[in-house]
Amino acid sequence: MKKYQFLYPAIFVKEEDGFQVFFPDLGIYTKGDNMSEAYLYAKEILKVYFSYALKYETEYNDPTRLEIFAEKCRPNETAMYIDAVVEG
Repeated sequence: MKKYQFLYPAIFVKEEDGFQVFFPDLGIYTKGDNMSEAYLYAKEILKVYFSYALKYETEYNDPTRLEIFAEKCRPNETAMYIDAVVEG
């Protein structure tokens, strides 16, 4: 099987009960009790998203440059790239 690597910007939002993570280009989100957990869940949801996209030949948006989101972040938000390696 061929392996594909996907790299997409995610916005981490600090909330009272943890972190919410949103992928603006894909319209998917997850959350975690702390930053480490949210990061791991973000990697996993990205992997699942692209596993299905490749399997069912679904179109998806190209990633936006991280800088575009980073400059719009509020004090409780952090933008970072998340990657996923998927076999297809």
